[in-house]
Amino acid sequence: MGEAEKLRIDKYLWAIRVFKTRSLATDACKAGRVKLKGQNIKPSAIVKIGDVYQISKGAERKVIEVVDFSYNRTDAKIAVTKYKDLTPVEETRAFKSVFHAPTLQRDRGAGRPTKKDRRETDDLLGGFWENEDDE
Repeated sequence: MGEAEKLRIDKYLWAIRVFKTRSLATDACKAGRVKLKGQNIKPSAIVKIGDVYQISKGAERKVIEVVDFSYNRTDAKIAVTKYKDLTPVEETRAFKSVFHAPTLQRDRGAGRPTKKDRRETDDLLGGFWENEDDE
């Protein structure tokens, strides 16, 4: 492999727009949120075509396969051609449902919610927020 063909994983993830900055990509690698074959990798790991990476970014989980190298950050239309998204559909729906959940709004000037209001809200959500730590 020639010197010009070597590409670090942190730079690649930044170039294909998975992370907003290269330092965020580096921090994610150091924190173990980027994996290759289930193993944590260093930010200096060399990217190879065909590698499959598991990336955790907040609530979002992605599985991508390297299709082509991208040395510089480009626009989003070109960036998506550099990798194949292998993320299971169930995970993408779960991620979207968290952000597209209906939000509850109170009228301005209605004051603090009463205990009755809170119970009605809890009933409406159906225990959605309960037992999050049990998972």
